[in-house]
Amino acid sequence: MASAMELSLLNPAMHHHGIAAKTASPLPVLPARRGAVRFRVRAAAAAPPAPAAKPGSPKKRGKTEVNESLLTPRFYTTDFDEMEQLFNAEINKQLNQDEFDALLQEFKTDYNQTHFIRNPEFKEAADKMQGPLRQIFVEFLERSCTAEFSGFLLYKELGRRLKVRVPLLLLLLCSCMWAFRRAAGGCALMPAFPFQKTNPVVAEIFSLMSRDEARHAGFLNKGLSDFNLALDLGFLTKARKYTFFKPKFIFYATYLSEKIGYWRYITIFRHLKANPEYQVYPIFKYFENWCQDENRHGDFFSALLKAQPQFLNDWKAKLWSRFFCLSVYITMYLNDCQRSAFYEGIGLNTKEFDMHVIYETNRTTARIFPAVPDVENPEFKRKLDRMVDINLKIISIGESNDMPLVKNLKRVPLIAQLVSEIIAAYLMPPIESGSVDFAEFEPKLVY
Repeated sequence: MASAMELSLLNPAMHHHGIAAKTASPLPVLPARRGAVRFRVRAAAAAPPAPAAKPGSPKKRGKTEVNESLLTPRFYTTDFDEMEQLFNAEINKQLNQDEFDALLQEFKTDYNQTHFIRNPEFKEAADKMQGPLRQIFVEFLERSCTAEFSGFLLYKELGRRLKVRVPLLLLLLCSCMWAFRRAAGGCALMPAFPFQKTNPVVAEIFSLMSRDEARHAGFLNKGLSDFNLALDLGFLTKARKYTFFKPKFIFYATYLSEKIGYWRYITIFRHLKANPEYQVYPIFKYFENWCQDENRHGDFFSALLKAQPQFLNDWKAKLWSRFFCLSVYITMYLNDCQRSAFYEGIGLNTKEFDMHVIYETNRTTARIFPAVPDVENPEFKRKLDRMVDINLKIISIGESNDMPLVKNLKRVPLIAQLVSEIIAAYLMPPIESGSVDFAEFEPKLVY
């Protein structure tokens, strides 16, 4: 999933160990605490020696640690049994199998099979990049790689779970019958167990999406090698905490993540094509085709939502749609404003870039969600800017030398202000939407 979008204001989820999704972390945005979970980055031989490990930290040579803050991309798990029920073609007759068949052919075509091929420009550009821009760019690669890898894990598991299933009771019964017949001198061949097919087409699409995400994560991790670093993805898989989201929340969150990723990537690509003097690293040249993977993934989740009208056609769906839109938009805005040096380094005004992405994503999302926030109301941006100011004050307190108790006391009124602004944004009159037909403003596929 493209953009390391985190998700969950007032997170309705529980923490579990399971499979991951490309969505994001709760607000408010706070700096990492001492003792926070960390993940390892493998340093190449050319890198300077890593500092001595702190007591209790993982001890492996050639590894450096990267702090995980509340805005670090999160890993998510879901109720896979409920997923199987939702997409069982025998139970849910309303599934538009023709649409899923057409989407499967799109994914099988694999337009980007030979797209992610590196060249010497990558290492040359990395060696030229110095100072704060180099540091913030490494962070961009780390966060993006983590987000893509988390999507790979979720999609891979969904592809496996939705493919075939043998009910346990039936499996035991058949095994007992086979053992009885063999003991009685009958046929000793193991019988063919009657598999229950959940939805092999949807399962294969998830598997192909995991292929895309793995490709993206690998490409980003190769980019880190230009800076003499590499994410230890095996360690990351085991060390990270997972958050539980119900399937319908996974649909809302992942649809938004994929579509906002499309608009972020295509906007950066078009800007740098028009302003090549800001092309500091060649990875941006790949964004035009790359973002089409994000767009296809979003279209698939749109089809999944249409196949479950109960997630779109009642008052609860309207409330949840607005909630998830705001979660993604606000988190992105606060996150990017903390890292404005990155966007300034490629010639973008951070707030203008974010508002363009929010406008376009909201228009696209209005095609399927039953209600979306009125983000083009000038008051919406004013609220976002006030949230940025409050958030910066919270971060400043966290970086001060005050005692932990004093820091917490100072944070309380600011967090209350931030929550108040978020609630006020949620209560702004929304835009009623929700057509399942393709809208004129839906981005067209470009190959």
